Parts: sequence; structure tokens; C-alpha cells
Amino acid sequence: MSTRLPTGGRLTDRTYRVKFTFNGKSLTGYAGDTLASALLANDQLLMGRSFKYHRPRGPVASGAEEPNALVNLGKGDRFEPNQRATTTELFDGLTATSQNHWPSLEMDIGAINTHLARVLPAGFYYKMFMYPRAFWKHVYEPFIRQSAGLGKAPDAEARDADSYEHFYHYTDVLVVGGGIAGLMAAKAAGQTGAKVLVLEQTAHWGGRAPVDGGTIDGQTPDAWVNSVLHELRAMPNVTLRNRTMGAGVYDHGYALGYERLTDHAPELDGPRHRLWRIRAARIVTATGAIERPISFAGNDIPGVMLASAVRDYLVNWGVSIGDRTVVVTNNDDAYRTAIELKKAGLDVPAIIDARNYGGGALMAEAQTLGIRVEQGRAIAKVLGGKRVTGVAICNQQGEGAILDEIECDAVAMSGGWSPVVHLWSHCGGKLDWDEAGAFFRPRADAGPTGADGKSFVSVAGAADGHMALAPLLKDAAQTGVVAANNAGFPGQTSAPDAEDVPEKPLEPVWLMPQGARYDLRMKAWLDYQNDVKVSDVQLAAREGYESVEHTKRYTTLGMATDQGKLSNINGLSTLSNALGEAIPQVGTTTFRPPYTPISMGVIAGEARGALFQPVRQTPIHAWHERHDVHWEPVGHWRRPYCYPRGEEDHAQAVIREVNAVRQSLGLLDASTLGKIIVKGPDAGRFLDMLYTNMMSTLKPGKCRYGLMCSENGFLIEDGVVARLDEDTFLCHTTTGGADHIHAHMEEWLQTEWWDWQVYTANVTEQYAQIAVVGPNARKLLEKLGGMTVSKEALPFMAWADGTLGGFPVRIFRISFSGELSYEIATPAGYGRALWDLLYAKGAEWNITPYGTEALHVLRAEKGFIMIGDETDGTVIPQDLGLNWAISKKKDDYLGKRAQARSHMTDPARWKLVGLMTEDGSVLPEGAYAVAGGTNANDQRNTQGRVTSTYFSPTLGRGIAMGLVLNGPERMDEVIDFTHVEGFTVPARIVDPVFYDPEGEKQNV
Repeated sequence: MSTRLPTGGRLTDRTYRVKFTFNGKSLTGYAGDTLASALLANDQLLMGRSFKYHRPRGPVASGAEEPNALVNLGKGDRFEPNQRATTTELFDGLTATSQNHWPSLEMDIGAINTHLARVLPAGFYYKMFMYPRAFWKHVYEPFIRQSAGLGKAPDAEARDADSYEHFYHYTDVLVVGGGIAGLMAAKAAGQTGAKVLVLEQTAHWGGRAPVDGGTIDGQTPDAWVNSVLHELRAMPNVTLRNRTMGAGVYDHGYALGYERLTDHAPELDGPRHRLWRIRAARIVTATGAIERPISFAGNDIPGVMLASAVRDYLVNWGVSIGDRTVVVTNNDDAYRTAIELKKAGLDVPAIIDARNYGGGALMAEAQTLGIRVEQGRAIAKVLGGKRVTGVAICNQQGEGAILDEIECDAVAMSGGWSPVVHLWSHCGGKLDWDEAGAFFRPRADAGPTGADGKSFVSVAGAADGHMALAPLLKDAAQTGVVAANNAGFPGQTSAPDAEDVPEKPLEPVWLMPQGARYDLRMKAWLDYQNDVKVSDVQLAAREGYESVEHTKRYTTLGMATDQGKLSNINGLSTLSNALGEAIPQVGTTTFRPPYTPISMGVIAGEARGALFQPVRQTPIHAWHERHDVHWEPVGHWRRPYCYPRGEEDHAQAVIREVNAVRQSLGLLDASTLGKIIVKGPDAGRFLDMLYTNMMSTLKPGKCRYGLMCSENGFLIEDGVVARLDEDTFLCHTTTGGADHIHAHMEEWLQTEWWDWQVYTANVTEQYAQIAVVGPNARKLLEKLGGMTVSKEALPFMAWADGTLGGFPVRIFRISFSGELSYEIATPAGYGRALWDLLYAKGAEWNITPYGTEALHVLRAEKGFIMIGDETDGTVIPQDLGLNWAISKKKDDYLGKRAQARSHMTDPARWKLVGLMTEDGSVLPEGAYAVAGGTNANDQRNTQGRVTSTYFSPTLGRGIAMGLVLNGPERMDEVIDFTHVEGFTVPARIVDPVFYDPEGEKQNV
């Protein structure tokens, strides 16, 4: 049976039929339908089952506030649960199934829970699952896990077949909402020249105005919307995006938008969803208002729907919910629904108006159409099971004595309208209670403010509590132009003339009838999705849950996917009545982003599969691959571990590479090392606070090794700092530390030293960096020509800009191997060509590329520490014998005070030493040196541990560094280290500098 009317449906194209399936049944709709409107047109009113009691449920709304009509969409790799039928646009081949039932939607065994309501009240799980405790693991937990959730998660083997992306956008004014208020605000802001972005969550512009009627500048709202859209599209500074929901507003003008690109047309190429990451100077939320339901017995039976939704389905999609619709209301707006139904040839047996004084002009129009109006009346209960069959009416004042029964197949209810204040509240905006409208509205003087002291978020139109056309448009125009003015764009605007039917005030009605005493058998619902009844909130109040946040969690009111859009205000009123307090004193629950659910895929964006953690590659990566490299993961990078030749194993390759560097010439790709520019008048002062030694005294053209500690005093980074000019420094970091240290710098700049004039930039990937190392390093650079690299021209710990072999370079005369060494930085685009030139010209000295393991061996032979080996988050510079790198001239640096604590200055702290086994073998990494006695855990006491250990080709034996109790005072003493297999290895304590202790080779 079809409930589609012969004509009508402003959003549907009846020339194009669309085929889809629901629970395996083939159905048809029209282009422009939502899944909900198409199902209703096919008389499929039952669309799901509620969470707790498995009650039959149909849609109650027509938009994003819908709590009931949640379905599974798609199959296999495109399966997605909990999708709103009301916001899902129909397309050819759409496959949907209902959820949360067994064995079928029509016959669900879980519905037995309705008859167990007496033993399943609010908070029953807090009491039931506590005892006996032995039941928890094997009885309660499996039951809860099996019952949890509405839809089912996709199969573990399924992989999302769609793609997603993040998009960064900067704008002067962001307008969230594409109704008439949002369009008016955007026009007013755009006319000042400000860059404006407008987001509308649906596929259509204009919001409710085209459905609700009235005139704007002598035009219908629909015509006015089209004319404004034409103007906005002609403005180059205005961007319009529909199907894009404003998901959240955060501090400092940051907002998220959620764009559904191909949900309505899966055959289109490109990403399915896009997450807009927006920075706006000013934000205007024009998010409209949501109609409230009314609580009465049976108000969840399929066919009971918001009056605005009944009107939407009729006007937008030409679908009637029933042939006979009873309208129940406490305000004038619902009369519009009755009038539209009557004009469409449908029967409206009665309008039940809880107000004794009735309505205004709209009521008069309804009566002129022959509609019966019952004033001061209420619905005592709705008759029916899986769909409405009638209503019993009573006086609103009283306890519900039935006066009459009216046959009908639909009920349109309206409890008034609530401004959508979610986005305003996300970033701390406060609310005021509007007694006349019975809703919370934004408090204009209590919004989030920016650095200029002005609010960076403002609210326009119905979201600000203006429900009539004229004041709504005036407010939106003023809000839009003020937002642009505050963003730096002067200008003025005026609002269009608008006329609307005047309305009489609503009467706050939260429960029907007013004196109803609903018990476990008479169910009046507040939260449809979570099966929260009026009696549940009343029970929570009796049991001491007086805080609205506690009541929310005790009853689950306003939780899950709808976040209380329909239930919050009614729940608050019920709690306030139970507590005998006014609604403002009870307060509201916390609004949290996202406004409506967003897909997990769009949160991840492109970070999936191979791109979940993209492998970062240097400009020389391809060369390494062609030369039989063995890769080592270092942070997000892949660095060459070694380059085996022929039948060499890795150990043999490392020995060859070390010997080549020590004896002739080595080549290292050091591009992954972090490079952070620190610039500004306060740059030197800033680095003095970050590093333990003094950086502000460094001369331009010079380099200095530095240590960086956390505020707890522990060593977190080391590296060479070069001063480029008076205000500019280049800080080198470890490969894995670049992003972390840059974030560390920014955190301190933004939270502690925000008024210092310092700018930082991570330029790691902007430059290739190549180390030319070994006794013949200078000869190779002189052969290339272009720069003088003698000891006198470029001494140790200096740098110079110039041209080398025709390439623009910056050469640093630093060494991490103990050999003559030059680190050559060049713009990344030249990196591979420079490497090829160095490799070709170095052939006469048997130039040898070497990897990270050879680098580590070379460093260890020189006693150079390695962050992450010699440090583990508990080590301070003093433990490593690096007191020389701690300035005695500075009053302070990060970690200084922490290092003065008694634990940090304890003489018993382990200190860095070198270690050599008696037999020349290699000590096991991480091995502990045992000591006499046992500790409190009855374990053997220890007196040291190995931090890094290698076979040294230069010395022909194993060498290691370690932290040992009183180590520097115990030189030449032999102590035992425990091998992983249980036996002990004796090792002698020696100086940690095993090679060239005077540094003659690196200074040659």
C-alpha cells in the first residue's frame, strides 16, 4: 500500500524512480527522497526496535534529531550500522536492514522485556550486577557484552572500501547553518568583503522556512532562498557547502565540518566523506531549532510523530503518515501541520490544544477548514501496538479521566521549539532560560572570547531564540555584519521585510495530563532511543540523583547517538518537577562534539593501510634501495642499517663500513636528522631556557653541542645548534625527536613564554643532509671545488654557506664519528644529485656508504651518548658525565630546579662508564651487574646495567657503555654482568672514550 499523495513533494523528482531494498524486500522511491520518506511512502512505518525494551519504533522526526529510525546500510566492505533513515538520501541499489531484533523486525523475542519492566527500572544494572561477585566474569559480563549496542559492528575481515580525506580551510567568517538565518548572515558578512564559508548539513538550502510559509520581501521563502543563493554564488569571497554538518566548535576559532560527498551517489569517484578542519576569525551558528515532543502514555507507538516532521513528509516528499491525523500541541505552530494536512485532502479528526486560551489566527484558519479544536485537553493515552489506532483524550488539568476516544492512524505532537545551542556550548558558551519560549537560549555576554576580548562565536536566528520571520532575519543580518566587522571588515546591512502569521504564546506542557501518575505499566517516554520514561527520571530523583549529570548516567537519558536532542529539555523539566526546583536551577547536561555522529573513516582520513603511518623517505631513498640496503625503522623513517655486499652478513657489512670510515672515506645519508629553525629577537633567550648550556652567546657561523631536558630534569634530546644570524638559530635533533622537540618548543612558547618574540619551524624535510666522513673527506670536497674547507677556513664546530660542485650548500664542520667530517645540507631537490656526485668523485678513495649500525659503532668508540640508549627517561646529564655541557652562568633552564632535588644529587646514582669484557666478547645489551644481597622483592641487588654494546672493528673486541654505581671512581675494576641465559660475564670498567681520546682526528 502506498501512502504517497498523487501530487506534491517539493524535493522529489517523480520522473525518476529509485529502486532499493529494506530487509530484503524490493521497494521503490523517487529521486530526492530520504530513506525514511521512501519507506513511509511504501507504508513501512515500523523501522526498528528500541534498545532496552525492544519496543516497535517508527520515525518520530524528519532530520538529524531522529532517535528511532536507525538502520544498517550496505553489505560487506560497505556495511555501516546506526545510520539515520531520515538523513540518508535514497539512491539506486541502496540496501538497508533494521537492527536490534531477533528473529525479525515484526516478531522480536526481545519485546518480552516490555513485560519485565517492573524488574528493569532505571539503574537496575547498578543493583543487579553487583552481587554475587562470582557471577561477574562468567554470567554478567558475557550478557552485557551480548546486549550492548544497537547495530552490529562490521565483520572483522571487512575492510572499508571507501576513501576519506581531511581538508584545511581558513576563513574570516564561518556560518554554520544554511537556513534563512544562515543565508542572511552570510549575505551580510559577504557584502563587507569578508571571506565567508557556509555549511549546511542537508542537501537543500533554506531550512524550515519553505515548509512553514510566510513572505520575505513579498516572495515566498522558497523564492527568497533561491534569490539569495544566486547572490551568494556570484560573490567570489563566499563558499557554500551543503551536505556538510558543523560537527564541533573549539577554542581559538577552530571548527570541524563533516561533508558527505558521495553517500547519495556511491558511483561517483573520489572520497566518500571529507573532514573540514577550519580556522575562522569569527563563527556564526545559525543552526535553527528543534521541535520538542510531549510526554503522554504511548507516545512512542509508530505513527506518533513531531508535528513539524509530519508537515515535512507531506510538503517535502508528498507522503502522508496517515489518513487521519490527530494533532496535539501547546503552541500555534502545530496548527500549520493540521492546515497542510487538510489542504492535501487528508482528515484531521481533532486538534488537542493543552492551552485553555487556544491559538490565534492559525487556529481560526483551522476551524474555518472544519477542523475540530479541543482546548484545555490532553491525550490520556495512544491506542495501538505496532501502529496508532486511536487516542483517548482527557482534560489537561487533572489525572487523566478519559473523556472521549478518537479513531486515527497518526498523531502529530508539538511541545514547542528548542534552539540548537550545541555548537555555542561546545566551547563554553553559557545559556539563559527563556520563560516565554520555555527553552534555553545563548547568553549573549557569556560567549567564548578571542585574544581581542570579543566573542569569536555568535548565534543567529532561531538558534538565538527568534522564532518569527521578521525578528529572525533582522537578528541574522545584524549578527552576520557584526561578525565581519569584528574580523576586520567594516560595513553595514539591513534585513528584508518579512511577514508571518502572529502566534499566541505557548504554554509549557511537559506531561499529559498535568497530574498524571505514570507507573511501570503506563509508559510516557522521554528518550525514545534509550527507553527512558518519565517514571525513570522521577525514580532517579527519589533515589538521590539530584544532579542532572548524575540523572543522565543513572537513567541513560540523552546518551547514545542523538545526544538528547529530543529528550533533554523534557527530561530536565521532569527532574525539576520531581525535585521541586525551577529548570534553570537544575541546569543542563554537557553538550559535546560532534553534533551528530561522524564516520570513523573520516576521523582517520587518509591514515589507513599503508598510509596509517606513512613511511618517510629521504631524497636519496631510491639510491639506497638499488644498492642492496637493509632498512631499519627509525621513527616514521626508514634508514639504511647497512649495505651488505655479495655473501656478507649484516655483521660483516657493518665491520667493512666502520673500517672504511676510519681508514679512508665514508658517506652517510643524514637527511632524517631533525632541523628546526628558531627565529626572533628572543630566540637566544628562548634557547637558553631549553638547553642546559648557553646558546645566546654563540656567534653567527659557529655551532655548539647542546642538551635538552624535560621540566623534571631528565635528558630528552641532544644535538648541534648553529647560529645563522643574530636572530636565527638552526637546532639539529635526533631522527625520532624532530616532531616531538618541535612540539615541546611550541608548548612552552604558547603556554609559558607566549609574549616572547620567537617563531619556530620544523624544516627537516626541506633539506637533504649528507655526511662526508673519514681521513680523505677534505680531499673529496676540495676535488668538487667551489668552497674552501681547510681547517683554517672552516674549523671544527663552524659552518659556512656556499657552492660545492655547482650545488648550493651549507657545510657544518661537526663530527659524530670522531673522524674528519663534514655534514653538507642542500635543498631537498638537489639531494640525490649531490649524493651521486659525491659517490662518483669519491671512487678514488674507495668511498663507502655506511648505515645506522656503523654510525652507532663509530659513536660508541668515541664515547658519544645515544638518546634512547644511554637515556631512558630517568637519566640526567650529570649521570652521563656531561656536567661540562651545563652552564654555570645561567640562572635557569628547563630541568635545573628538578636536578637540584635530593634524589638527583644522590651520590648513589649510577654513572656512565666504558666496559670491556675480559675475553673481548660483546656484552649482552641490557645486562645487569649483580651485587651482593637481595632487595625488598627478594631479588638480587644490582649495581649497574649495559646501555649500549657493540663489536668494535677498530679495537677488534667488544666494547660497551653502561651506568654503574660509583662508576667513574672504580676505573679498572672488574664486575660481573648477568647474561640472559643465566651465566655471568666479567667486564672491566674503563673510560667511555675508547678511540682517539684527545680528538686529534676530528680536528685535523
